[in-house]
Amino acid sequence: MIATPQPTQRSQSKSGGGHDRPDWLKPDELARLSSIELRARGVVEGFLQGLHRSPFIGYSVEFSSHRRYGPGDDLRHVNWKLFARQRKLYVKEFDAETNLNLYLFVDASRSMQCKVEGAMTKHEYAATLAAAFAALAIKQRDAVGLGLFDDGVRQYLDPSAKPGRWEDCLSLLSTRPESNVTALSKSLEQAAALARHRGVVVILSDLVDGDVEGIKKGLQQLRHRGHEVIVFHLLDPFERYLAESGRYRVLDMEGPAELTTNMESIRADYLKKIEHWCDQLDEACLHQGVDRIELTTDQPPTAALVDYLVKRAT
Repeated sequence: MIATPQPTQRSQSKSGGGHDRPDWLKPDELARLSSIELRARGVVEGFLQGLHRSPFIGYSVEFSSHRRYGPGDDLRHVNWKLFARQRKLYVKEFDAETNLNLYLFVDASRSMQCKVEGAMTKHEYAATLAAAFAALAIKQRDAVGLGLFDDGVRQYLDPSAKPGRWEDCLSLLSTRPESNVTALSKSLEQAAALARHRGVVVILSDLVDGDVEGIKKGLQQLRHRGHEVIVFHLLDPFERYLAESGRYRVLDMEGPAELTTNMESIRADYLKKIEHWCDQLDEACLHQGVDRIELTTDQPPTAALVDYLVKRAT
C-alpha cells in the first residue's frame, strides 16, 4: 500500500501543479500551481454545470449573537460599547461566521507521490480536490483554511474569506514540503489544535499508516471539538486492486524496502489484506461519525466531487 510498483517490462511515469503570483514561486512551483489551478477550475465548472444549486450553506452578514472573546478572534468584531458597560470582551457573531469554516488538510508525504495507473499522483489528485473545495466555499464567502502534513502539519493557513484566499491556497498546494513518512495520529492531533473554531474538516490522504487506532483517536479529537469530519481516502488503482499478472519490482516510497515478485503469486493474499485494512478504517470512521470516501485516481475529480456533495445535500 505504500509502494510504487515498477513493471520490469516498462518504466513508470511520474509527474510533478491566477491572478497575482507570489514573487518567491520558482518556475517548477509556478508550473505546478498553474496545473492545479486549471484542473480545479475544470472541476468547479463541471460541478456547477451539473447542479442547480450548491449544497454549501448560503452567506449572510446579518448579526446573530455575542460570545466571549477568545484568542485568535478578530478584534474588528469586538463590541466595544458592551465592553465599556461590562468591562468584558465580547465579539459579534454573524450568520456568515456560524455557517461554515472549511478546514482542508492535504497529505504531502512520500507515498502520495505514487502514480502507476492513475491519471495523476495521489498528491496531485488531493490538491485538485482541495482547490475545488476551496473555490466552492469561497464562492459562498465561507472561510477556508488549509494545511499540508506528512509526519505532522508542516504548513498551515488560518481560515479566511478575504479576497485572494484561493490564490493563497493554490500557492501552498503548489509547494513541496519535506515529504517524510506518514504519521496520521500526530497530524490529526495537530489539525485538531489548529482548527480552533467549529466547522467542516476535510482530510485528503492515502491513510498509509499502520496505526489504525491512532487514526481513530485523531478523528475522535476532531469530533470532540465539534467538527464535521470528511475523509477522502485516495489510492492509485494499482495499489488498490493490483495487476492480475506480470513481474514487477516494488519500491517502498517511505522506506528502503524493495521487492521483485510475480503478481499472480501475491494478488489473492494482497486483496484480502487491503480489504481488511479498508474495513478497519471504515469501522474507525463509522465509530466517530466520520464519512470515509474511497477514491482511486483514475476517477474524474469532477464526478467524485459531484457524487459526494449531492449526497451531502440530500
